[in-house]
Amino acid sequence: MRTSEPIDSAKVAGRASAEAAVAAAPGPDGSLATPPDLTAAAFFDVDNTMMMGASLFHFARGLAARKFFTAADLAGFAWQQMKFRLGGQENAEDIQASRELALSFVAGRKVSELVELSEEIYDELMADRIWAGTRALAQMHLDAGQRVWLVTATPVELAQIIARRLGLTGALGTVAEHADGSYTGRLMGEMLHGRAKAHAVRALAASEGLDLRRCTAYSDSANDIPMLSAVGTAVAVNPDQRLRDIARARDWEVRDFRTGRKAARIGFNSALGASAVAGAVAAGMAYRRRDRS
Repeated sequence: MRTSEPIDSAKVAGRASAEAAVAAAPGPDGSLATPPDLTAAAFFDVDNTMMMGASLFHFARGLAARKFFTAADLAGFAWQQMKFRLGGQENAEDIQASRELALSFVAGRKVSELVELSEEIYDELMADRIWAGTRALAQMHLDAGQRVWLVTATPVELAQIIARRLGLTGALGTVAEHADGSYTGRLMGEMLHGRAKAHAVRALAASEGLDLRRCTAYSDSANDIPMLSAVGTAVAVNPDQRLRDIARARDWEVRDFRTGRKAARIGFNSALGASAVAGAVAAGMAYRRRDRS
């Protein structure tokens, strides 16, 4: 009896993200609107590349303010954000924890509700965090007649809103399964992270006739090396130390829009902010327990 090959969840996530991206930005014939440059495009990571900090954390803050989930959930997001900012890298356990927490609070919710909230939260907590330098790089590609895509582990609905607000072509993001307009609590494959981003870029390129050798990718994180390696031109933006070292070794361009003082301050304040949120939540929970006793 022949056994079937194991499912590669990163490939599933990549294909699902590419399909969602094309479906969200249809032209008259069902394909994306055709730019002057038919075969070149640019792909931008979001967190700490296009936006200061983690988009999912800002999104969680906005949802928590709307009583969308519990104080304990927010503490979990804050702790993961603090570890990422202090350590500079994500790990498989943190990614899995983020996945499980995110799925637990969207299960059964209406997709339309999340989209509406995403619009509000972007305006409140994200619009002012866009790096002007990175936004200018994206505009450079648009002015050259190329399509520009965000590529992020953030939910695709939020990613598409960020892309639209920035005037970009669209976004590749994590696709959560939904049925009859509500989330099921399952992902299409896995979070769009690491290898999954590269698969999404390749799937979109195949669908839209892009020549990846003529494409450019931008990221701050060594976790995105698979995506950066999939295109002809890789650019490290506000890079972590590992990516900076790899960029130097591979002769990749480096763009850093932070001054040394500002970079240190952003890193410290992000960690301090997350720590303060976690501490405040913990204190609040302790107070509630004491009040009930």
